[in-house]
Amino acid sequence: MTIRPLDDTIGVCAQITVEDLPGIAAQGYRSLICNRPDDEEPGQPSFAEIAAAASALGLQARHIPVAGGVFPPDAVAAFGAAMAELPGPVLAYCRSGARSTTMRQLSVG
Repeated sequence: MTIRPLDDTIGVCAQITVEDLPGIAAQGYRSLICNRPDDEEPGQPSFAEIAAAASALGLQARHIPVAGGVFPPDAVAAFGAAMAELPGPVLAYCRSGARSTTMRQLSVG
């Protein structure tokens, strides 16, 4: 797993697993935002699995799925609200990190 920091408040990466979570917490991340719909790809861990394991480690998590290169205004607003509400720094993830990067860029205007 390679995390790409966008600034001091957020990093982005490709799909994470439950096994990645201790390392994510050890790097100082305090919250997660998942921008990937469940069942987008066979074998992908569900958001519920990630969120439950994250909670056990003291991490907060939000699910704001977007797909198909479409970034609805309500999803962008939800991303911005999550960034304002969640303890940081935040790690946002999707299949490759690209959607999460775009969501961040759109949410700050």
